[in-house]
Amino acid sequence: MSTFDAEWAQLKREASGEAGMSLASADNKPGWEQGGGSGGVKSSKNAWSAAGRSVGKLRGDIKTALTKLEEEQTGLGAGSESAAAQRELCASWKRYLNGVSGKCGTLQDRLEKAGDHHYRNDEAIKSAFDGIDGLYKDTKPVGGESRGR
Repeated sequence: MSTFDAEWAQLKREASGEAGMSLASADNKPGWEQGGGSGGVKSSKNAWSAAGRSVGKLRGDIKTALTKLEEEQTGLGAGSESAAAQRELCASWKRYLNGVSGKCGTLQDRLEKAGDHHYRNDEAIKSAFDGIDGLYKDTKPVGGESRGR
């Protein structure tokens, strides 16, 4: 994989366990979108816990990347225009990665709580996960925009 987007998509697939697993239904729609579950599918604490661990591992990898990014910035000269641009770019990536790390932490918490049955029902689980989007907004995709040209 050569692009950040492709690598990120692969990491998300691995973390989400996109290997054909479907906890809520056979047609990949969560039970709350179908107006009720079929009664034959049961949630597995192990599956929720494994997903939480995977997201936690991703968060650890992000923290490692942040540390490496910071280390590589030491000794950067203060005078040149390119150094200023690089510092600005580095600060932008640090903000982005800190946001992704925070989202991973929140997602890990929700996954683990779902596995430990801290939520009363499917609707409570849905509500907990829907709340993540209100806390963290994804960035727009890079490229493909004419920017008014």
